[in-house]
Amino acid sequence: MKLTLTKINFEDYPDELRPFFCGAKIFDSSCSLQAKVLFVDKDGGYFLKSAPKGSLEREAAMTRYFHGKGLAAEVIFFSGENAPSSAKVASREGNFSSAKVVSVSQKRDFLLTKKIRGDDCIAKKHLEQPERLAEILGELLSRLHKMNYSDCPIQNHTEKFLERIYSNKCTDNFDKSNFPDSFGYASADEAWTVVEKHAHLLQTNTLLHGDFCLPNIILDDWKIGGFVDLDSSGVGDRHVDIFWGAWTLWFNLKTNKFRNMFFDSYGREKIDKEILRVVAACEVFG
Repeated sequence: MKLTLTKINFEDYPDELRPFFCGAKIFDSSCSLQAKVLFVDKDGGYFLKSAPKGSLEREAAMTRYFHGKGLAAEVIFFSGENAPSSAKVASREGNFSSAKVVSVSQKRDFLLTKKIRGDDCIAKKHLEQPERLAEILGELLSRLHKMNYSDCPIQNHTEKFLERIYSNKCTDNFDKSNFPDSFGYASADEAWTVVEKHAHLLQTNTLLHGDFCLPNIILDDWKIGGFVDLDSSGVGDRHVDIFWGAWTLWFNLKTNKFRNMFFDSYGREKIDKEILRVVAACEVFG
């Protein structure tokens, strides 16, 4: 995670967040054009994500859900499009057990979370031990996929996933450049043929991260600290996470040699390679 010291205009943020900025160094850690992410270096650290209004509602809900399972950061404040007419934010004194009620009426969504102890999986110390990293990833994913999801707020990940694929196909959004050869397709037509014939095989029976990539996994001394960027999580098909686990090892380690280690650690008997190729066909339209 790259941090760049920055200055902000307090007027751009809700009044309720300003006490967290007071006396803190603030760093920009954004990695996309769609969302701005700040690291607030105070009281152990906070991350503040802001994005167009309505776009962080799912992430806020799923972060709370994963936090309840001990797998994500605590949500301190969320100001969202469809949030209740009031929201809770930690008191100015930092006593998170007693929260005050504040109004929510912002032009953007703001999601403030506590920093998870540890480092993401693209930290040098993790990438320098790729075999151990691949094994840990498989174990973590297997553990996640065994969890009860009956109370998950997003029960229709597969439906939403396919809606996005079909929408992107209509706008000719196709890019195979970032996909390893063994998953790739020579053309949009080739990938779309697979989607049309086999997308119905995707199931909705597993709790997913949805974007199971190294930057989104925090390890604390090689034990799970938590997951971040949960805006694509929900109940869906396990092969979505398996695909991204294989992809992230290839992308960040510049080789496919650790993929089988990841599959073995996860449980190769639970992986259907044909379904994996269906997910790959879908994701090139993602």
